[in-house]
Amino acid sequence: MKKIHVSTRVNGDEADFVCAPDETLLDALRDRLGLTGAKEGCGTGDCGACSVTLNGRLVCSCLVLAAEAEGAEIGTVEGIADGDKLHVLQQSFLDHAALQCGICTPGILVASKALLEKHPEPTDEEVRYWLAGNLCRCTGYDKIIRAVQDAAQKLRSA
Repeated sequence: MKKIHVSTRVNGDEADFVCAPDETLLDALRDRLGLTGAKEGCGTGDCGACSVTLNGRLVCSCLVLAAEAEGAEIGTVEGIADGDKLHVLQQSFLDHAALQCGICTPGILVASKALLEKHPEPTDEEVRYWLAGNLCRCTGYDKIIRAVQDAAQKLRSA
């Protein structure tokens, strides 16, 4: 099978990889680039565990072909923190115990960050709507909503 060379930017850094034409972006991130934060939960775009941003748009990386990342800007959970300093959103998730097993957490963090970049003052209903594509079986969603709202308030105050 013919391989495809892809040049892209991931979390602000240049990245190149070679992939099969049918390889997903999720597999390329994990297997080619070593970015294992995005998880494969379902492989069908139903759980959101593999959420990343592609040119600023929130996507399930299990539904995107790796070749579609050519020339694109990809944002993953690994790019949220600033070096060793946690992002306000990450700290808020810790402070509010908004995570447990960790399978859904990377996707929810990416989706929450995308939400706050577009809507810095979301209502609880908007947070719930925005995160509707992310399934969590451990925490329920109240702690997650509180964590996102807390982070939103802190970001507005900063």
